[in-house]
Amino acid sequence: MNGEEGILSGLKVIDAASFIAGPASTTIMADFGAQVIKIEPPTGDPFRSALGGSRYPVGGLAHSWILDNRNKKGVVLNLKSEAGRDVLYRLVSDADVFVTNAPQYPRERLGIRYEDLKPLNERLIYASLSAYGETGPEAHRSGFDSTALWARSGLMDLVKPSPDAAPARSLPGMGDHPTAATLFGAIMMGLYQRERTGKGSMVSTSLMANGVWSNGCWLQAVLCGNPVKPRPAREDAEDALINLYRTSDDYWLIVTFMNSLARWPEFTERAGAPELSRDPRFATAEARAENTKALIGALDKLFARKDRQAWRELLNDMGITYGEVQSIGDVPHDPQMLESGVLRKVEDPDVGAPLTVDSPVWMEGVEKTPVKPAPKLGEHTVEVLRNAGYDDADIDRLREADAIP
Repeated sequence: MNGEEGILSGLKVIDAASFIAGPASTTIMADFGAQVIKIEPPTGDPFRSALGGSRYPVGGLAHSWILDNRNKKGVVLNLKSEAGRDVLYRLVSDADVFVTNAPQYPRERLGIRYEDLKPLNERLIYASLSAYGETGPEAHRSGFDSTALWARSGLMDLVKPSPDAAPARSLPGMGDHPTAATLFGAIMMGLYQRERTGKGSMVSTSLMANGVWSNGCWLQAVLCGNPVKPRPAREDAEDALINLYRTSDDYWLIVTFMNSLARWPEFTERAGAPELSRDPRFATAEARAENTKALIGALDKLFARKDRQAWRELLNDMGITYGEVQSIGDVPHDPQMLESGVLRKVEDPDVGAPLTVDSPVWMEGVEKTPVKPAPKLGEHTVEVLRNAGYDDADIDRLREADAIP
């Protein structure tokens, strides 16, 4: 299928969300050809101004705006005005999907609750993203991925480097983008049901739910009545053969022998330390468990003998599972990232970057829409309104009513 058409061509999506998780879900749809109309208030999505904060890398490009709003039409509407809401309602009347992450009380004030929009379009898929869910005593609360996903789910506490360390802070968008993929899946499920019934529906997910899902392995242990101990420091890890080790050129590798324990003697032989597997303290799984800290110290010395490339060649040749702890600066130069499509080449110079992060969904035989720039504030307002049937006189009246800039 041609990338200019896209498998989701013909779908009209109203993105009335802000920041990351909601808009990123519609970016996936735009990547596959959906027409996505990004609705912003006159002051703009707050994410635009958040880009300059100290937490973000310094540069001349609104880099996250490129990522989460590419291939969209930008429209400014003042939903606090009756005329602005009327415009939104006309756009919704023939839309397929409406996405919002506004908290419950603002939705009510702006007239964008599901019960407000459902009567306008019985085929509409209303996609709701919340911090803490649609019901319950905290359903009205606002939140970000750092607060509702990372902190609330136990992840912030469990991933800290040692039991006595401070909770581990998350990176911007770290939970938002996986949550966006969940919301995208929910939207597609709603569209699938509509194909069967002809009726729209409301679908939803929350940051908290996605955090708990991410932490599900440990949380299920707690739900089964099993205690979960704090994760020990690397030097005190419970299994020396599933641990981090530093190479001679100061790179870290995370090595796991989980499926290769039978090759432990061969590994020590080929690594130049056959004495390790012959040592009674390390010869069997039981002995290694009793002498974990000593084995970690021995492996620290062993991995420090060779550089990263030498270890890569040995571990790859033996089929032992490992991972390289890359710096963020290494990622754009990683051939696997490029060849597998995780990073996508950008042909349009107006995008302002030679590469972008691709959405993590592919379909055999289907090309994604070529990457186009994220919209400037209100860039396509007049174009979208004309396509919706407004003439020049109507547009002038909307300006006079403070519905559009």
